[in-house]
Amino acid sequence: MNLLHELVNVGILARGGVARPMRPDKALRIGVAALRWGMSPATLVAAAAIQHGERAALIDERGTLSFVDLDRRSSALAAALSAHDIRAGSRVAVMCRNHRGFVDALAALGKLGADALLLNTAFAGPQLADVLDRERADAVIYDHEFEALIGSGDRPRFVAWHDERVPEPTLDELIQDNFDGYVPMPSRAGQVVILTSGTTGAPKGVARKADSLDPVAGLIERIPLRRKSSYVVAAPMFHTWGLAFLLLGLQLGATQIVRRKFDPETTLADLASHRASVLVPVPVMLRRILDLPRAVLRAYDLSGLEVVAAAGSALPGDLALEWMTQFGHTLYNIYGSTEVALVSIATPADLRVAPDTAGRPARGTIVKLLDDDGAEVSQGVTGRIFVASGALFEGYTSGETKLSLSGLMSTGDVGYFDAEGRLYLQGRDDDMIVSGGENVFPQEVEDLLDRHPAVVEAAAIGVPDEKFGQRLRAFVVLAENSPLTESDLRQYVKENLAGYKVPREILFRSELPRNATGKIVKRLLQES
Repeated sequence: MNLLHELVNVGILARGGVARPMRPDKALRIGVAALRWGMSPATLVAAAAIQHGERAALIDERGTLSFVDLDRRSSALAAALSAHDIRAGSRVAVMCRNHRGFVDALAALGKLGADALLLNTAFAGPQLADVLDRERADAVIYDHEFEALIGSGDRPRFVAWHDERVPEPTLDELIQDNFDGYVPMPSRAGQVVILTSGTTGAPKGVARKADSLDPVAGLIERIPLRRKSSYVVAAPMFHTWGLAFLLLGLQLGATQIVRRKFDPETTLADLASHRASVLVPVPVMLRRILDLPRAVLRAYDLSGLEVVAAAGSALPGDLALEWMTQFGHTLYNIYGSTEVALVSIATPADLRVAPDTAGRPARGTIVKLLDDDGAEVSQGVTGRIFVASGALFEGYTSGETKLSLSGLMSTGDVGYFDAEGRLYLQGRDDDMIVSGGENVFPQEVEDLLDRHPAVVEAAAIGVPDEKFGQRLRAFVVLAENSPLTESDLRQYVKENLAGYKVPREILFRSELPRNATGKIVKRLLQES
């Protein structure tokens, strides 16, 4: 049964242009690369060079690199890092924004059989030091802007991006000096270790094996991604979503346009000038684009844009409807996590009738909603989200794992299904509070506040309350010059939701704390 399922996956990938017939000599060379480096970014880069040659693969602030360039550069960097004692089994931390150095490092480490530990570029110094020690990093590849955070220490350090001369070896220097260097055959396949977002606690390392084609086939089946098109990848590539599209783009021979820092108007300009058909953002980026002046939005021709694949956090309020009103039926909302991979996909048709849905379960994914006793809840009833698929992780690098019941793994979220089989998220299972004996989920209140025309963004957390046991405290960012008061907003919530869901207090902020992937960091709100 599993073999038949994977054969259907191959058929889906073939129809989508990922798996295609090719000359026997090319197929043989790709097979050799896979035997040498396993299912790693190194193999994907080598296979892309074999299939797509001198086509543009990556465009960043420093220009254009072809697929052959990426392969040659990563081999040269692998040779150089080998001379610095990076080898199979080494673990190298990578703290880079979206640019060629990130791709060079990822593929080079794969060619050495070393593990790439992807670091969040928003880490603070103490948190970063803790992660480097806990994850046993042997060396660090980083952008020079993070010099003060990385510190000195005993680990070898290599600079991936710099705007001024630096004393450490730079990736460009290592590459230029080692195009004829020797890359040893690794004794193992390298892994990519992704860190959880750390919004509710310390980030944890997740390493994953590619045991099924389900995640790729699931995306291709629902999202019309074309071969040899252009993508603007705005989501951070150290995050699961940005990384997924980087790797998928290599398989599809896509030209990927990246910028080190997100800017909403620059993103529109890149989409227009490259006639890009795909945008890969996190939801907060969509909000920032929509907040641009109407004259700016009208100035760019986005008629080539076919897919906006958003993931990383829930779509707040009516953001989906706003986006599709402005840019057409291009938006896809993807729900998943670092631990369980792809869970569900909402298509534009789903979002038009249910703008807050996470969509329907993806191919090969079983989603069940369970109560506190592990029993499945009825349609429309909120439960804890559990998932089964061929892409579940095997545990954190610390040896811990997620809660599992009967072969299903907890996502840590709660939600419900509607009568059409669409999934709706109501937040983290540990976000729920009990107020006056009633269960209250902050996301319902957050979404309502987000829909108010004077509210830019909102978040809510549970706090103690003498009368009800717990109540919500909301944090709101208002539109500029808005006269709205706390009393106005409390009345607005009271008119739309049950009384026990009205926040005890609403605090106004100039901005809410977010991590680099756009998620609101609620533990920082609890400390404020």
